[in-house]
Amino acid sequence: MAELSTVARPYAQAAFKYARDNGDLAGWSQQLATLVGVSQHEKLRGIIDSAAYSGTEQANVVSDLCGDELSQPVRNFVQLLAQNKRLSLLPGIHRQFGELKTAQEQAVDVELTTAIALDEAAEQKIVQSLGEKLARKINLHTVVDQRLLAGIVIKAGDLVIDGSVRGRLEKLARAINS
Repeated sequence: MAELSTVARPYAQAAFKYARDNGDLAGWSQQLATLVGVSQHEKLRGIIDSAAYSGTEQANVVSDLCGDELSQPVRNFVQLLAQNKRLSLLPGIHRQFGELKTAQEQAVDVELTTAIALDEAAEQKIVQSLGEKLARKINLHTVVDQRLLAGIVIKAGDLVIDGSVRGRLEKLARAINS
């Protein structure tokens, strides 16, 4: 897996630099997400992984499937990837592009897991507090997981704040068993 990540890095960096220089980070991010979704389709995987198709044929199939969703620069990027037999790297390229974009925006993606759905005011309070603590813009993604029983779990990169009842019970059980 690390090898694919290493091979994908220069493509992600080149795409990021082009998108940043042209003021279209959000557009490129969305188009790369579309490409990842299309490239994961079972029938298309067969074409991408097959040596029977030329790079141009592979690029044309991918671009045609995406239709008007892709700008000409992104189509050119797909063509380059296909010529180099690197279309299979699209998920890694998209992930690394997203990391570069987040760093550029001085933002952090935060996953907030709750036992019940929170109202907008509560979410905004959490965003504000985390923004102050991390000194970054917070991109909040919420998930409802009823297995938590109550409370919340916050994941921001390597930082995990477990304020759930389930987490506290597990911690207590480990303390008792040690």
